[in-house]
This record gives sequence, structure tokens and C-alpha cells, in this order.
Amino acid sequence: MKNPSLSSTGLVRSNFSAAKSIIPFSVTKGLVKGVAESSKYNGYGLGDVVLFGNKKRMKIKDHKELYHVKQIPQTFSSTSEYLESFTTPLIEETRSDLSSNLATLSESLCYEIVDIEPSKDFELPHDLFYILQLNYGKEKKKSNKDNEDEDEDEDDDLVVGDLIAITNVRPKCINDLDRPRRPYLIAFVQHRRLRDESSCLVLSISSSKPILIEENMGKNRKRETLFAVKLMNMTTNIRIWNALRSDPEKGNMNIIKQVLHPPFSEAENCTLCCADKKCSDAYSAMKASLSNSDLNESQKAAVWSCFETRECNHHNTVKLVWGPPGTGKTKTVGFLLHSLLKIRCRTCTCAPTNTAVLEVTKRLVKGVAESSKYNGYGLGDVVLFGNKKRMKIKDHKELYHVFLDHRVKILYQCYVGQSGWNNNLLSMISLLEDPDEQYLLYLKAKQSVKNEEAEKNHKSKSKSRSKQKEKRSSKKEKEGNGHSGNKEEDNEDKEAPLTIEDFVRERFNCFAERLYFCVENLYKHLPTSLISLEEVEKMFEAYRSLKSFQNLVQNVSGDVLKNMNKSTMDEDYNFVKFNLARTKNLQTLQSLPENFPPLYSTEDFSMGIMMMIRKFCLQNACMVFCTVSSSAKLDSTEMLVIDEAAQLKECESAIPLQLHGLRHAILIGDERQLPAMVRSEISEEANFGRSLFERLTILDHKKYLLNVQHRMHPSISLFPNREFYNNQILDGHNVKHGAYSRRFLPGEMYGTYSFINVPHGKEEFDYKHSRMNMVEVAVVSDIIGSIYKESSRTKKKVRVGVISPYKAQVHVMSEKIGKKYSSDAQSDFSLSIRSVDGFQGGEEDIIIISTVRCNVNGSVGFLSNRQRSNVALTRARYCLWIVGSGTTLVKSGSVWKKLVIDAKERNCFHNAEEDKNLTNAIIATLLELNQHDVLANADSLLFRNAKWKVCFTNSFWTSMRRARNDELFEKVLSLLEKLSSGWRQPQGEKNHVVHGESSSLFVEHYMVNKNCFLIWAVDFIRERSHDIQVLKVWDVLPLLDLPKLSKKLDTFYKDYTVDKLTRCKHISNEGNLVVPMRWPVEPSSYKANSVQYLSNSLDALSLRDDTSRTNRIESTETNVSMYDLESE
Repeated sequence: MKNPSLSSTGLVRSNFSAAKSIIPFSVTKGLVKGVAESSKYNGYGLGDVVLFGNKKRMKIKDHKELYHVKQIPQTFSSTSEYLESFTTPLIEETRSDLSSNLATLSESLCYEIVDIEPSKDFELPHDLFYILQLNYGKEKKKSNKDNEDEDEDEDDDLVVGDLIAITNVRPKCINDLDRPRRPYLIAFVQHRRLRDESSCLVLSISSSKPILIEENMGKNRKRETLFAVKLMNMTTNIRIWNALRSDPEKGNMNIIKQVLHPPFSEAENCTLCCADKKCSDAYSAMKASLSNSDLNESQKAAVWSCFETRECNHHNTVKLVWGPPGTGKTKTVGFLLHSLLKIRCRTCTCAPTNTAVLEVTKRLVKGVAESSKYNGYGLGDVVLFGNKKRMKIKDHKELYHVFLDHRVKILYQCYVGQSGWNNNLLSMISLLEDPDEQYLLYLKAKQSVKNEEAEKNHKSKSKSRSKQKEKRSSKKEKEGNGHSGNKEEDNEDKEAPLTIEDFVRERFNCFAERLYFCVENLYKHLPTSLISLEEVEKMFEAYRSLKSFQNLVQNVSGDVLKNMNKSTMDEDYNFVKFNLARTKNLQTLQSLPENFPPLYSTEDFSMGIMMMIRKFCLQNACMVFCTVSSSAKLDSTEMLVIDEAAQLKECESAIPLQLHGLRHAILIGDERQLPAMVRSEISEEANFGRSLFERLTILDHKKYLLNVQHRMHPSISLFPNREFYNNQILDGHNVKHGAYSRRFLPGEMYGTYSFINVPHGKEEFDYKHSRMNMVEVAVVSDIIGSIYKESSRTKKKVRVGVISPYKAQVHVMSEKIGKKYSSDAQSDFSLSIRSVDGFQGGEEDIIIISTVRCNVNGSVGFLSNRQRSNVALTRARYCLWIVGSGTTLVKSGSVWKKLVIDAKERNCFHNAEEDKNLTNAIIATLLELNQHDVLANADSLLFRNAKWKVCFTNSFWTSMRRARNDELFEKVLSLLEKLSSGWRQPQGEKNHVVHGESSSLFVEHYMVNKNCFLIWAVDFIRERSHDIQVLKVWDVLPLLDLPKLSKKLDTFYKDYTVDKLTRCKHISNEGNLVVPMRWPVEPSSYKANSVQYLSNSLDALSLRDDTSRTNRIESTETNVSMYDLESE
């Protein structure tokens, strides 16, 4: 083995200071094959041009100056200018992606390198190709072997397209890659394979610098350990780069030429083909299909326009379909695609995300299955391909039959080897025609195998024979002669040939099961051009006939099977019945096609049968579904449909827009919802995140608006329709129907539309600097708990979604709430917690939005983004409840200010404390967060309507925070609320359980439950030249701790003067309530004796021995404490 190390020749250095520095990214020529030449980046791949390795440039902090990132214009004069305008923003975005990934380097995949050697293509100075062997680990290898059919997942493995760092330290942060005397270099993964005989992953890489490989290293010298660390995956960016670097003179630029600048051509205005279209059968059939559909008028207009586009052969056009939330965009696309499938128009349908691709695929698959005579016939014209893990295909069983990987496996089984259709069909026919001949062939084969084995045994060495004899004799001695004889008889039985009746049954069952498999799958997986409906009908006739005959074969007597071809039993009823059935099956089987058209070449096996079948499926499908990035793998298409087009960077749409043979493109989206994500602020400023859909909208390209929403209750759609769509969207009849109003919880707060004000939240940050608000988490948790209880009681199925704009909030809610409930949408109660981005395109019965932000200056960050707000507010069907700080949102001056004002005007604004359960949840959270000042404040949840000011000791808050008994907690809060409002226990109900000296005169012990007491007293404070009575709350204690507290209170109160004691004991009544008394104080005797003074006095007094108290609380076997007492 060769020992690798990193030397000065293999060193990549730069100023690596987090956000301000340029990330080194110099990867050699040939890094990305097939990149077209250009004047500026002649012969370079994306990895080469992000940073050329110029140290002077590395020190430049202004990336915009370094890359000359220019604003992407709205119109273009040529295809060259169009493609070139995205190049430098893409480079900057790639650099920003890498910088972002480096910030979380400790979470990156890291493998030890066990060997490095140059590949056969290695040649200095440019072709720095190496073979790496990584210590993959037995568990990782086992996992991959168990899922060997899985696609490579770029998230949890090293895969082709990864950018890696090779270093001699396992890095935990960015600085670990740039320490003195710890060099590193960058490499690009071009190929990977798993070595079966070892736990090694073998990578073919292209390196940024030569790697010094030390051979003949001394045995006593310790080899340097190197690591391969994943930095990012560049596959999508490389595909975009290749699309941008394509030659405008050679590639298909027909569609791109149509979007450079106005005016834009419209296919329906084509006079050349107008008459032909109206006379075509497809035209007439489409008219009839549309008129009979349940689409609304705006949907029909959009579909018809797109269908007319396909019929035009004289223009290349781009159509825009504008689909605001809930307007049936997916339904419309599904109908259009099904219509195009009927006329066999080869169409590629793609979207930016796997989720969007899956949704539109489901819609078409459902339509095909429902319209097919045989459930699934026609699905062979539809194919979905992509990464199995990322698509989570296992969760979408309805898509199995169109998923490419699954289809390739099925067709391989139906075409190749013993399980194939041809082999089993002919074998079954031969068996039924002449079973005697097949049996003789079986016996000959059996004898031939036996003879071969005998010959092998005869030629074996004498030494081996003697050893076998010794073993056999030893075994006989141990087992006894009788047992040994039985064993030999068993072996003889095993080697004995089958009888003819057993042979017929066994072979029939074997061939039948394989034919069943082929019949059940071929009609679903072959294109309709290769298997006609008539052939499918014959196959199912044979299927049913074989099933019936199989039962006869199993139950008929052995004599009948022995004499199938003999006339000696012609008078036997069973024999006649059997032979009639046999003849019928033979005729049926002989009417079936012996072969279907080949899916692969029988001469050229350069790419393997599976790959040839895969290629065949992609080339012969009418409807192909994939992500926009994956469309780079396609050869040609006639029509292109891009769903969620407004969420796609325009440069990425250049991948499918250049597909060979493409004549028309249809973009479906809504530029007023979320755009594509862009990490680099520089690229963002250059409009790199702008979609083609949005740019064409800005240029007044015609759009077909879907103007009826069928998702949201009118109370929910009212605000977003007015704010984001200028009231252009109508509510469908279904949502205006009275039955669409549903209530899931009692109370006005939980109506169809509600803003739940939580003013006492606290913004916090997680380690990734994302915001969270634990008070809102508690509120959301309590609401969901109530919905679940009500759903369980009423037996009504409900789906709840929780949305937050911040990842930290989503994470903490998922941990604290999400694990308690099912996320399966098919269950009676399901809960989905996602970010705004994660919910685009989704919908639920109830949506709860946690806005998180709560501060005095009204800062709401990217929550103010109108597109993000639009998505969040339009996901709910029946109920939308927004949880947040009304004050903060109003101060923000954003769209959320309008929302809060609108909620107040519509009487949909509610304070969280209107719900007692929410109040308790908020208070409990504030206690956990040590927000005592918030709770003790006069405007707090506890004392907003109180007559008495209440002062607390730290001991009380500590006891409350440590409490774990929810019922006890609620009783304490309820008691405090009543006391502050002026309620007092009747004299006969008072509990003087401990008698002290001075303290016993006015310190009260109110029972919370049978073993726990609230200790409080009336005191006074001096405020603004008045002495004012207040409630002083000492603690909540178990009965056992009261005597010790009483002694300490005696110590505290013994210094009180008679005048002070008198004022503490004074009682003033208003009806049945006790109200605080106020006494004016003479200016000469006024002292600044404020609440703070009283608080300091309380805090200075050690009311109990905390250590002994804690020990007693923990020792629950011998002592009772307030933390685990049972309520009365």
C-alpha cells in the first residue's frame, strides 16, 4: 500500500475567516467533462472558474468586484447574452453555498483514507486524477448492501458530484482546514464503487493540487492519517453550468429565443394551422372532453390554450398559467397532461422539488388508472425518475408502477432468463402439448447430471477418498448402524427423480406463477405502442384460464396426469374433462404473442441489460416526470411543462428549455408565492433568484389566471385575496357552502379565522442563530392537545399543520410536540410541523402559524417578506389560527401590521389569556424561563385585573418552577388570582396549621390541597408619598416544611414597629371583597421605600435551608413534597 501525505505541492491556502473571506475553490481542468468552450471561460468547468487560485484575488473581500457580478437584465438581445448573464452570479452562488456548508463543518461526512494512488489517466500538470480507498465501515457497507437498489443519496453519503477536502485532521470548524502546518486540498468525486471484499469505498477523484505519495516508507515511521471531508454536492450547479455554456449555434435555442424580449408569439394566433386544427379528430375530442369535465371556466381556458399550442407546428411558444393558492393548479395540469397523453404527445413535466413532481405525477396516474379498462393499462407510457431516497417512493405506493427503477427491475424479470415471458410461455405450451416428452427430457437431464457427478467422484484423489471414508466410519460409530442406514435412504430419496404426475404438477405451477407475474406487470410497464389492448385482453383471458386449470391439475388423479396423451382413458369423465380444459388452455396460450418487441440489444452489451432497459423506458415514454435538474438526463421531448415555475431560478430552467426536439413550453406557477432560495446576497441583488415566470410577468407576457379558489373558507381567503391578489380570486361554491364551516374547539378564539395575541413571548437563538419562542411553543402545544382530545371524543378525523418561518422554532416544536402525534395523513389525527418553505403547495384542515417575533421595536426580519407571508396564510381549509405578538407585528409596519388591524376590525383578535389553559401554559413557560419580572408585573397574565399589587420571593418562584404536578400548579395560580382580586377565605375555613410568635398574627396558610399550603401575608410599600397595602407571597410548601418557615418569619417580623403591624393587619372592605388601603405620608417622613426595597428585603431573608429542602424533595420515599403530592 502507498502512503499518502500532503506537502507544500498539495497545499491550498486562503484567508478562511468565516463570512468575509473567499472560499478557496480551485479544481483542475477536466473537472467537469463536456463543458462547451467560451471566450471567457475557455475549456473550464464550474470548479475551475469559481476561483482560479490567484492569491491576490483570494484577499479581495468584495466578491462582487472579484466576479464582476452584474445585474441580470429583463430583456436580452441574443441567446449568447442571455446565457452569459447568469454565469458569474452562479459562480458567486456556488461560493456562497460552500461557505454556508463550511459553517456546519462539524456535521459533515468524514471518512478515513486508507489508500491513494494515481489513476491510469493521471498526468502532470493538469490531469490530477487519483483513486481513493476510504474506510467505509462494516455497518455502512451492510446498510448499502441491504439497499443496493437505492439511488445514491447526496445527503448521507459521498457520491458523484461531491466536492471534498482532503486533510490530515478531522475538522470540527472552518479554521481546522487552515491551520499552519496542516495543509489541505480540494477534490471532486467523479466516480464511486463499493468494494465487495472489504469495507472500502473506492472513489475516483480529480484533485486541485498534486498529492505527494510516499512509497517505500520506513516500517518504523508512522504513516500520516488523512481524511476525506464532504463539503458540498455540485451536481445541480454543474448541470446549470453546462446548460449555460452550451453552444447557441448547435443546441436547441428555439424556446429561449422566444423569451429574450417582447413581443412574444402566441400559437392560437397562428393562421397557418387554424383550419387544420378545427378539422382534426384530436381537436374535436378535446372539445368534448373539456365540456364534460368538472373544470371551472378559467381552468378550461388555460387547458384549451395549452392544447392549442401543441397543435401548432409553425411557432415555438411559451405559455404562462397563473395558479394562486387553492385554485386547482395541480388538477388543471393533470387534466392537460392526460389530454396530451391521449394524443401521444411526448411531454416532459418537471418541477424544482421532488414534492411538486410527486404531486403532479399522482394526479396523472390517478386519471390514467380511472379511465383504463384494465386498471393500470397505459401506465407504461408514463415514467417517473429520480432519487428514490429523496423522493421517499416507499411512502407513495401508488407511484411504484411508473417509477423508473422499479419498472426496470420488473421488465428485466419479464424479459430475461428463466423468469421471462418467452421462456415460460413456450415451456408451458410444450408441457401441455406433450408432457411425456418433457418428462423424458427431464429424466435425461437428471441422468446427465448424475453421470457428471459420478465422473467427478471417480477422478477425485485417493487421499481425499480416504479422508471421506474415515469421516464416514467415525460418523457411523457415533450414530449407530440403524440411524446411518436411514440417512443413506434419505439421500437416495432426495436424488430420486420425480414421478411423472409430480413432475407435471411442479412444472405447471412453476411456469404458471411466472406467467402470472408477467401478465400482471407487462401491461402496466410496457408502452401501449408495444402491447395493444387486444393483446392485454388475451393475456388476461389466459390468466383466468390458467388459474382455473391450475386448480384442476392439483386435484386430478395421478392416473389422469400419467395418461394425458393416451386414449386408454377416453371413457373416463375426469379424463375427458381434464383434456378439454388442457386443449382450451393450449389454444389460449398459443394465441398469445411469443415475444414482445425487444427492449435491449442482443449484440451490444457495452452498457449492460439493465441500463439498456432503462434507456428504452425513458426514450419510449410519452410522459416523463422528474425534477428540473434531472431533466438534463433526457434526450428529447416535444412539450415541456414546468410546475411551480415561479419557484425556479431562471438559469436552472435553461436545462429543460434546451431539450432536443422541444417545440412548446408551459410554465405554471405564482410569482406572488415563494421564489427560489438564493444564499448569496450579491447574487440576490443581481436578480439571480428571479424566475423566468416572474420576468415574463414583468414584461406583460399573457397569463392565464385560475381565478376560483376551492381550498380556503371565505373568512380565511378574505385577507390574502385583498392583500396579494387585488380581489381577483373568487371563492368556489364548495367553500361558500354552509357545510364547509367546521369548528374543532369551543370558543370564539377558535373560529374559522383568529389572531391569538401572545405578548409575553421571548425571542431566543439556537446554535445556528435561528430564532425560537418557547412561549409560543407552549401555546401551540396546548392548542394541539385540545384539538386531539376533542377529535378523540367526537371521533372526527382532523389534519393539523403548524407553520413557522424559523427553522429553530420548527425544530423545537417537532421535538416537543411532533413526537406525540402521528404524521400519517391517513390516521384519524395527523400533525405536520414545517417551515413556510416546506409547506408551499401543501394544505391542512387546521393551520396554526407561530410568528415567533416578540420585541419592543417591531423587528420581524424576513417574516415581512410578502411572498412568504402569502404562502403561510393560504394553507388552511377550515381554520387558520395565527399565534404572535400583536404589538410587535403592528410596529413592524409590514403586511403583518395590516393583518393584525384587519383581525381587530373583524373581531377576530383574541388575547391568549381568554383561554385559561393557555394562560397556565404561558405562566408555566415563563417560570421555566425565569421570567419572574413578567409574571409579577401589574400587567401580567396573573394580575391584569387585580385590585392588589402582589410581591413574590425568589423562593416562591423556585418552588413553582420545580413543580411537576399540573393540577397543583393550576390550583396555586387560581388561588393567587382570587387573592389579588380581593377574595378571602371565610374565618371558619382558615388553616392555622403552624403557630409562630409575631408572624402568626397576620401570616396566612391557605390550603392548596391536603398536604400543600400557600403562605402569604399583607404588607405595605411606600409609593408616591403613600403607604399602600400589598400581598406578599412567601412560598408554596409541604406541610412538613411549615414549622421551619414559621420560625424564620418570626425573625423577619420581630423588627416591625406597632405602626407597621397595624397597617399590615388593617382590613378595608368593598362588599364581600377586601381592598388595599392607602395612607398619605407626611413629606418630612417620606422615604423611598418602593417595591424594589421590599423585594430586596425578601430576597435577603433565607427562608429555608435550600440544600436540606432539595435533599428532602429528592428523597421521595420518606418525605412528602409539593412536587409529587396527589391533589385532593
